[in-house]
Amino acid sequence: MKHKFACFIGMILVCAVTMAQASICPLLPVPRQYRETGKAFAMGKVKLSTPVLKSEWEAFIVNAGGKIADRASLEVSVEIVPTIDEARINADEAYRLSVSHKGIKVEATTERGAYWALQTLRQLEKKTGGRSSFAGCEIVDWPAFRIRGFMQDVGRSYISIEELKREIEILSRFKINVFHWHLTENQAWRLESKIFPMLNDSANITRMPGKYYTLAEARELVDFCKKHQVMLIPEIDMPGHSAAFIRTFRHDMQRPEGMKILKLLIEEVCETFDVPYLHIGTDEVEFTNPDFVPQMVAFVRSKGKKVISWNPGWHYQPGEIDMTHLWSYRGKAQPGIPAIDSKFHYLNHFDTFADIVALYNSRIYNQAEGSDDIAGTILALWHDRLIDNERDIILENGFYPNMLAIAERAWRGGGTEYFDGNGTMLPAEDSKEFKEFADFEKRMLWHKEHTFQGYPFAYVKQTNVKWNITDAFPNGGDLSKAFPPEQELKDVYQYEGNRYGVRQAIGAGIYLRHVWGTLVPGFYADPKENHTAYAYTWVYSPKEQEVGLWAEFQNYSRSEMDLAPLPGKWDYKGSRIWINDEEIMPPVWTATHRVKSNETPLGNENCVVRPPLPVHLNKGWNKVFLKLPIGAFRMDETRLVKWMFTTVFVTLDGEKAVEGLIYSPEKQR
Repeated sequence: MKHKFACFIGMILVCAVTMAQASICPLLPVPRQYRETGKAFAMGKVKLSTPVLKSEWEAFIVNAGGKIADRASLEVSVEIVPTIDEARINADEAYRLSVSHKGIKVEATTERGAYWALQTLRQLEKKTGGRSSFAGCEIVDWPAFRIRGFMQDVGRSYISIEELKREIEILSRFKINVFHWHLTENQAWRLESKIFPMLNDSANITRMPGKYYTLAEARELVDFCKKHQVMLIPEIDMPGHSAAFIRTFRHDMQRPEGMKILKLLIEEVCETFDVPYLHIGTDEVEFTNPDFVPQMVAFVRSKGKKVISWNPGWHYQPGEIDMTHLWSYRGKAQPGIPAIDSKFHYLNHFDTFADIVALYNSRIYNQAEGSDDIAGTILALWHDRLIDNERDIILENGFYPNMLAIAERAWRGGGTEYFDGNGTMLPAEDSKEFKEFADFEKRMLWHKEHTFQGYPFAYVKQTNVKWNITDAFPNGGDLSKAFPPEQELKDVYQYEGNRYGVRQAIGAGIYLRHVWGTLVPGFYADPKENHTAYAYTWVYSPKEQEVGLWAEFQNYSRSEMDLAPLPGKWDYKGSRIWINDEEIMPPVWTATHRVKSNETPLGNENCVVRPPLPVHLNKGWNKVFLKLPIGAFRMDETRLVKWMFTTVFVTLDGEKAVEGLIYSPEKQR
């Protein structure tokens, strides 16, 4: 026991040193063990020795300005070894990397580990002219969780193969290793069928008719994923979410006729996809045939595939399924059945700034690292609401920032809570948790500028954005009612015999009450309906200037058919914003419909997909004041009411934060 405790303390110290040293370079994820040596390597004429990924290493050397020769004093060496001793788990993805004056040496137990070492090297690279140098270091690295992935719901909204490849390729640079392809839905069956071509007929597709993937494209994407060490998991959802199947065949999947057809389709799918797993759904459906799921699992297994199923969904005992995929807060891992955690990982509900804090700090299934039973996590994008262009899908879901957050968390493990401690709130600036998130944010923004040039990446620094927020005043259901902060800013207010204080919060986006209520904490520990809060700060500008404003008070989920605000209103709650006592009016909303429909596309409701509002900042201190009323937590116009705000100044093109600004409620420079 004493030896184990000493090892545990040693591991903590290594991680602490790693975090401190990783700020020297923008490594993301931060390696498990990192030691800087100061002996940098300058690429030049090198000898290459590798038994794996030869073409990838050759391209890497040439792109770094090097030249490969049979005889050279410098060497890039890759060796497949039996073990990496330090890697206690997931050793098949582990690697050891040494960069010195003489060259680069990689040791890995598999081709995959060598590939991850190559991705780390790409982040260490510093280009000067046509040649590159690499920071001298010793790294030993391995992942905490074996599944680190993302899901695209193309059953509802088709996404081009080119876009999917773009996402897979760049995320593999950050050691994301799973792409979950949700191919079928009520709206469409997006995978070509040669035996039942009527499935893909436009008459049987209710959204984006004519849009589906050929079997050749599916095979091509499998090969593309393998090249980037990403496992593709196709999903054919059954027996629910299958209206497209029923429209085509006039049979429910659970009926004998439907099962015969479905088995033929599964056979076609299994022949197409050279992958280990097939995901069969089984969520959100009434089971009318008790033999359906067991028969389908057995049939898929007979075709050489392992089977994944949503939980909650069908109930399995160990041995009856190969992996479960947890989706609701009610989902529970079962001993003896590996589980993927997606319970609070639905990006379609995330806002731009607050939810990433909770995501980065969260433990995966509340575990510090993976095990036989806890495989990892997948971030999911569900497109119930139509978004009619791919760029907006990426922006509105904060796709790349959130994927980088989970890339680090799933690789390193750890975390401070399971979305249930500070939740979406950044803790105090002097806390370890704040410093770690700020360090991650710094590295992420470096990659936004350097790695993600040309990609839709809607995030700016928020760890410097500070607010004072009042206790909430009871408004009795009158959302326009005024309270003392509208007359004078104070630290304490007396109102109708009660005391109302002020507390600080940090971030460009703040939930007063989270979309999932108190399951995920926001600013108020016990938020109440029919209350009004106020938030304010002062923003120092080094010069008089026109800037852009990102502001919103209801981040619109991509899974809801919510109505856009009424003309001239920010939301249905009565939220308002003033800058230097001049009220800032909302944009002209592009959606004017009054009948809810998932088929009416989201327009400019979310601030990251519209041009920032142009506003004027004076030289010196500028007052920013928000009124934040709430009525009921449920309303007809927006099903998931988010009592929240997003406010931050960006460049007029929305690409960066405005430089030189200081956000301080106390006017402290």
